[in-house]
Amino acid sequence: MIAGEAFEHVAAGWQNRAYYNIDMQTISLKLPDHLLVQLNSEARARRVTKSLLVRECLQKALNERPPADSPSCYELARDLAGTIKGLPEDLAENPEYMEGFGQ
Repeated sequence: MIAGEAFEHVAAGWQNRAYYNIDMQTISLKLPDHLLVQLNSEARARRVTKSLLVRECLQKALNERPPADSPSCYELARDLAGTIKGLPEDLAENPEYMEGFGQ
């Protein structure tokens, strides 16, 4: 055995009326009851396995990233900066305002 070598098993079987033979690893996860009920219901409705549904959801969630040209939170709210009355004008620049912050 080589150190760090990944061992995968081959998943083979019928999925969506098609035979697949793809290298996959098995994981386990814990779900709250309400989420498991939703998973079971959706898998039955779509006539797919729970594994396929979880893979699709994971792939979608992990691949959803804001476009590179999307505005930052600051850019969306910069017109609001400095509009609150009674705060020091140099709040973000003066280190004395940061004393004890985060402690």
